[in-house]
Parts: sequence; structure tokens; C-alpha cells
Amino acid sequence: MPWRKSDLNRPEQPGAHELAQYLESRGELSKPWNLQLLRLAKLKESRNQLSQEEYLSAIKDAHADLMRLGEFWKGREAEVFGGEYIPPEIIEPLPGSADDR
Repeated sequence: MPWRKSDLNRPEQPGAHELAQYLESRGELSKPWNLQLLRLAKLKESRNQLSQEEYLSAIKDAHADLMRLGEFWKGREAEVFGGEYIPPEIIEPLPGSADDR
């Protein structure tokens, strides 16, 4: 699927490297849905180096892996889909912060 001119009007999203740094700084790099976001960001960056068939195959693989995560989002809908973070009952410092053990 070729890029459309309308794609240029979309707000720029962070690249895979910036996304990985952000997730790592928040201690959220190991969450499965965040790993999928990172995977898709890396795939998007490498789109020009892949044939259409390779790209489609990679997208299908990513989709299949996402579906294998199951219903991880149950009870966390606001956080996962709405971006509304609900802090846990026990507050832990962010990894790498001054308060980290």
C-alpha cells in the first residue's frame, strides 16, 4: 500500500528508538502491549526496506502475536485503551529514579 499525500498531514509520532527510551524510563518496557507498540514502530520504520509481501507477512505475524496475548486488558480498559493511568495501591518508585532501591 503506497503512502498517500494525506499521510503527511498527520502529527509525527516518535520513532522506535524514542518510544523504547520513553517506555524504559517509565519501567514499562516489559509490558506485552508496549512491546507490540515498539514492534509496530520498528516495522513502520523498516517499511521502505521490505517488499510489500514481507511487510504484510510481518504485520500478520504481529497481529497473531497480539491476539495470543488474550484478554490482558480486562479490568484495565481505561489504562490500555484510554491512556488513563490508574496508579496501583502500592506505590513503587520508577526504576532508575533516586528513590529506587
